[in-house]
Amino acid sequence: MLSTVPDAVLLALLVGLPTVAGAALLVARPARGATATGVTTAAATLAVAAATAVTRPASEVALLAGVRAGFAVDGLSAVLVVLVAAVLLAALVVAAAEPDLRTGRFHGLMLIFAGAMLATVTATTLPVLLMAWEVMGAMSWALIGYRLDDRAGTRAGTVAFLTTRAADLGLYVAAGAVLAGGAGTMALADLPGLDGGWLHLAVAGVVLAALGKSAQLPFSFWLSGAMHGPSPTSALLHSATMVAAGGYLLLRTAPALDATGWAAPLVAWVGVATALVLGLVAAVQDDLKQLLAASTCSQIGFIVLAAGTAATQAGALQTVAHAAVKSLLFLVAGLWLATLGSRSLTGGLRGAARRHRVLGAAFTVGALALAGLPPFGLWVGKDAVLAATPSISPALYGTGLVAGWTAAFYAGRALWLVWRPTARPVTDTGPTRLPRPAVATTVVLAVAAAAAGLLALGPAPLRPQPAPQAWELVLSAVLAAIGVLVARRYAERVPAPGLLVRWLDLEWLAQRGLARPVLVLAGALARIDDHGLARVPAGAARATARLATLVTAHGERGVDRAVAGIADGARALGRAARRPQTGQLHQYYAQASVGFALLAALAVLVLVVR
Repeated sequence: MLSTVPDAVLLALLVGLPTVAGAALLVARPARGATATGVTTAAATLAVAAATAVTRPASEVALLAGVRAGFAVDGLSAVLVVLVAAVLLAALVVAAAEPDLRTGRFHGLMLIFAGAMLATVTATTLPVLLMAWEVMGAMSWALIGYRLDDRAGTRAGTVAFLTTRAADLGLYVAAGAVLAGGAGTMALADLPGLDGGWLHLAVAGVVLAALGKSAQLPFSFWLSGAMHGPSPTSALLHSATMVAAGGYLLLRTAPALDATGWAAPLVAWVGVATALVLGLVAAVQDDLKQLLAASTCSQIGFIVLAAGTAATQAGALQTVAHAAVKSLLFLVAGLWLATLGSRSLTGGLRGAARRHRVLGAAFTVGALALAGLPPFGLWVGKDAVLAATPSISPALYGTGLVAGWTAAFYAGRALWLVWRPTARPVTDTGPTRLPRPAVATTVVLAVAAAAAGLLALGPAPLRPQPAPQAWELVLSAVLAAIGVLVARRYAERVPAPGLLVRWLDLEWLAQRGLARPVLVLAGALARIDDHGLARVPAGAARATARLATLVTAHGERGVDRAVAGIADGARALGRAARRPQTGQLHQYYAQASVGFALLAALAVLVLVVR
């Protein structure tokens, strides 16, 4: 049945279905039915995604002269298309628990974002990737600042947009380098074969854009502010899809990274450094969503590390496992926020798992998976990524182990606190009975998070190569268990405001080190333009006006005199010409005789000269 559907139709449905439905919801803004429409569209998108993952369609259409718009679903993108569609469906189902999210605007933005993400992971040429990449950024900005009365949220959306947008310029540089380097088709697969320095320039642009989108160091701070957005938005955009897009792009272009000689080691070290440093940031957060955001940067760091070590299968496994775990945790955090009105682990969320047992059980599965305990997916995924590092650099492996232990600590700390009993009553700010579909969705995600590790034994594209050895798996599991146990002792300690709590002041550094100098330079250039360059056309205008005045004052009188002189001369010639005209015949004969005589003399003179 599936084989009879043309590839182009399947791909058009995959990208177009959520995009068109989302645009319709965004324009129409229906008073009712937005949730049903959004969920139905997401379910249909998931069905199409599953079909494309089985049939692996590929198609191209003409875009520009010599440039094609290419889409394809292969071993790597097949994982991502199903992942994006599944998390979209889960996020929209859980969003129904929050009344202010049951709108056409919210569901429209979410669906358009999903369409852009699906276009991103299936794009085989840079122009298509660029267009989808830009739409993702725009939808992220709109969703982070979805609540228009939340000034902090709107500012966070602007910061996220400007930060990622600045990094996204790297893709434009990469596109120009691809054209200049001889890859006229602009296919991603042609990157390793670019001529000379164009390869290095193109790869540098790709790396910059990917690190910015995935909130890796030094761009991590934008993800902290993005937590002002609705929790379903965080579950979709900022844990499972958009931040994973950068890691996916690096995995997709891993051969080009390796071809440069410098990009692969750089990407690997940025990834492992982010995994460690942002893990430390997560360990000291009291705000649950901030903890999950920092842990997202940390876990995506392992995907980036996989790209730097060419461990594509391990990176894909880590992507799937992380998406299942983090979307679960974000959605549970959102439901707790809707009912308890708090995001503080030592405050309103203390004992939250006891109050909502099903959510507590789902959160427990997610937290244990995030900690890297067996047999959950992140345990296998993280070790599969690290298995490729000892042959490259033992320091990479050691740093990755420490980052893994840090993950166990912050996940364990959150887990102990949400289960710890509290003596003070909790004040509800929302319904105590949660919608059954939302609760059921968290249960499904918990099962997925628990079973994600089995993917390592599944299809060949997900089997990590090289596979982690038994001692590596045991060592990682022991360290994770120790991290969770140590977290129990320090869970109650409320971190004092400090550098780690403030996300290393990365936003402050970006403001002082980049934004402010750019604004100062812009102001200086504006002053030069206003007081310098602007004077050139103003001076030219004044000179022209003065010249016109001079011409008016002197030139016109001279012209008038010249015209008058010519007229006077003409009149004098006219008077002279009238004098011989007397009307007397003998005078005309005399004049003719004189004329003939002059002509005869002239003829004689000519003959003599010859």
